[in-house]
Order: sequence, then structure tokens, then C-alpha cells
Amino acid sequence: MKKIHEKIRHTILWFIDQLYPLFKKLMSLQTFRYAASGGVNTFLDIALFAISYNLILKKHNLHLAPFTLSPHIASLFMAMSISLPVGFYLNRYVVFQQSGLRKRSQLSRYILVVAVSIFLNFVFLKLFVDYLHWYPTISKIVTTIIVIVFSYTSQTFILFKQKHAVQNLN
Repeated sequence: MKKIHEKIRHTILWFIDQLYPLFKKLMSLQTFRYAASGGVNTFLDIALFAISYNLILKKHNLHLAPFTLSPHIASLFMAMSISLPVGFYLNRYVVFQQSGLRKRSQLSRYILVVAVSIFLNFVFLKLFVDYLHWYPTISKIVTTIIVIVFSYTSQTFILFKQKHAVQNLN
């Protein structure tokens, strides 16, 4: 299993790093890796949301005794069940490889960031779809942009602190 993990990680890094020279003057390698990994994961999340909303749920409520989820909220959870673990993997093993924090500590912090992200996704989707009557996929895209700003800030400065950043604080 470890060989598979290393092969996947190495392949992802190789591919991202091949594109980096095009952006070298604009950003650091780590920032580019974050943007590339985040971009792919964001696309995955939005695609899964749209597939869940339009094809799986067919814009109908999801009835789970004893409650019912609107199709856009159910689609949010369906998409996140895949995109959140993928996002953690990419951040842990591709973007922030030199973190000074233990995996267990990162995971617990990541779960906290994810919980806040889920809350923000829920609130903004409810606002945009239920109150402003925007189309759900457009609402998901706008919501994602808002959550990305929160996520990048929390992951860069709290969740996946680099070793030198941790040492400078001591």
C-alpha cells in the first residue's frame, strides 16, 4: 500500500512541477502546488455536486428518516464525502510535505477546518438558493470561492504550518 501511495504522490508532484515553470515568476512552488491541487479538488467537488444534484438526485429532496434534505444540501454532502479526503491527501502529501506537525494533529485540525467549511457551505448555499433564488450550481461555485479564501488562510497559517514557521514561533 505504501508503494502505491508513493507512486501516486510522486506522479502528482511530477505533473504539477512540470507546469510550474509557466508560473514561476508569479508564485512560489508551494503556492503553485496549493493552487493546482486545490483547483483540481475544487473542480472535482463542483463536478460531483452537479452530478449529484442533476443526475443522482434529479433535483429531488433526499428523504432520510426522520428528516429530509433539499437536493442542493444533499448534493453538498455527497460531493464533500469524496472531495474532503482527496483534499486532505493532496494538502498533506503534495502541498505541505515539510509540515512540522504530526499527521494526527493535522488530521484533527483538518477536521475542524472541514467542519467550519461545511458550515460555511451550508449557510451560503441556503442563502443563495433558498433566499436569493440563485441556481444551485452557480451558488455552489460562488460559495466555493468564499470557502477557498477561508480554507487557504487556515491551512497555510494554522493547519499545515511549515517547520521553520513552527520554529520561529518558539
